[in-house]
Amino acid sequence: MGRLFGPARPPGVLTRLLRRLADPRFYLGAVMVVGVLGLVVLPSVADLLNAVTKTADSGLGPCRIISVIDGDTVTLMCQDSGIGRARIVGYDTPEKYAPKCVAEFLAAERASWALRMLLQKADQIGITHQGVDKHGRVLVVLTLDGLDVARAMIRAGHARAYVGGLRGSWC
Repeated sequence: MGRLFGPARPPGVLTRLLRRLADPRFYLGAVMVVGVLGLVVLPSVADLLNAVTKTADSGLGPCRIISVIDGDTVTLMCQDSGIGRARIVGYDTPEKYAPKCVAEFLAAERASWALRMLLQKADQIGITHQGVDKHGRVLVVLTLDGLDVARAMIRAGHARAYVGGLRGSWC
């Protein structure tokens, strides 16, 4: 005769799936994966695509924009001067790496993507060197198809005009 209260059989596939979906750790992991993809992988792929397909005319020989750091800073790789960061002059965008609030971080992400998209759409990229700033970045005027990027970013609402001095808050 069988036992009435014997050992339980192992849970089936459906039971295991439902338990996983009920576990909050599953959703935390999913959010982390989406965050890494959205904040690291996707921008890196977009920058790589721009770097491979676009060459900029510069006074220091041909250059490539190999990454967009934020809406007003890029990493340049020039044939004559090597790799370095460049600050695009004429405008200021929200800070991505030291934001004062969540709104500033989100605005910085939008500005970074706006610059990436402008670079992607451009047929001709021009870079004019303007010196070096106090952080050691090369100062450049960036033109895309003859249009100053500063004007385009300001007009689109991703930036403010900036010629030095104190910057306003984005919060």
